[in-house]
Amino acid sequence: MKKFIYVIIFFSFFDLFTQLPVMSTYAESLGASAFLTGLAVGMYSLSNTFGNIISGFLTDRKGPFVILVLGLLTTGLSLSLYNLVEDPTTLLIVRFVHGLVAGFIVPAAFTFLANATEQEKRGKGSAISGAFVGIAAIIGPAFSGILASRTSVPFVFNITASCMLLLGILTFFILKSNQIKKEKSTPSTHIPISVFFNNSGTLKAFAGAFFLMFSQGVIAYLLPLKVQSLGFDSRLSGTLMSAFGIIAVLVFILPTNRIFDKVAPIKTLSLGIGLMGVSQLLISQADSSTWLYLAMACYGIGFGFLFPSINSLLIDSTTADIRGKAYGYFYAFFSLGVVLGSSLLGWLSLGIVSGFIFTGIVLLVFASMILIPYKRPSHA
Repeated sequence: MKKFIYVIIFFSFFDLFTQLPVMSTYAESLGASAFLTGLAVGMYSLSNTFGNIISGFLTDRKGPFVILVLGLLTTGLSLSLYNLVEDPTTLLIVRFVHGLVAGFIVPAAFTFLANATEQEKRGKGSAISGAFVGIAAIIGPAFSGILASRTSVPFVFNITASCMLLLGILTFFILKSNQIKKEKSTPSTHIPISVFFNNSGTLKAFAGAFFLMFSQGVIAYLLPLKVQSLGFDSRLSGTLMSAFGIIAVLVFILPTNRIFDKVAPIKTLSLGIGLMGVSQLLISQADSSTWLYLAMACYGIGFGFLFPSINSLLIDSTTADIRGKAYGYFYAFFSLGVVLGSSLLGWLSLGIVSGFIFTGIVLLVFASMILIPYKRPSHA
């Protein structure tokens, strides 16, 4: 059952990462202006935020099984809608629908996984799920970039749509027997939003998720420009991203993942975000490809420590009956981080070096603040 959930997590993030290299050029090919092209790229993350929050509420009311099946099937159908796109306006509508329904999957999948994982193994379990996210980040962009250049963007999305629809059908039959009793015994609760934001554990998990993807947005925005400014070919940006992904996956799957069950998640969270901050400062000062690879290796290790830590912290700070809502807000902060990571630096008009320095300092300050203890309840 857990292995099947890992497959669902892989394809949900595979769907996300396949969009990255092709969406802007696809929008331009439809005649979109620079503004509409940017809006088309960001529309998915915007509506995905709402989808995550809706999924969290519905997961606690209906159980993760129902929402997981619904999310997979509707995401598969929404991906097929790209075949009908002929102009930028239609693309924006499809992007909104795609992001909204795709937002149902991840909170439900992680809630299902968290509820099925023993407390003493939640750290290692989070690391393994993070490995599937990392693998999707490595495979997805290369898959769509190569295939779209030989066929078309809708064709790439059709393949993902087929996988999602097949997973939705398999989920109904494979997970149904594992979920019926759990759903009947789950009480219906109405928890105010303030409870999550007044609890130090969930608040730090949300903040960790936000800054994780904030830094990702900065990397996606500034790293290609940094590589170009040093006179290197644009292919170096791709290999640097792959290197970071591979190192993060190694942290997730090697025996080192046992550390997440032995050390308090708040400490590994601080270490992870701190290493990511240091990597941003290293990139700002890098003047060779060797230093860039070392900086991205540092970033990959930080990412490898951070992702399982924020998941473990969220599990430790919530109970099963409200975990769906918690994961809904958790992944909403993921989406917001991606949007703000690049747009904030553009709005501040920071250069390449100053942009990396600013982000590095912000991450290091957060890494320090995260260790400050608060007298809060142990569970939200």
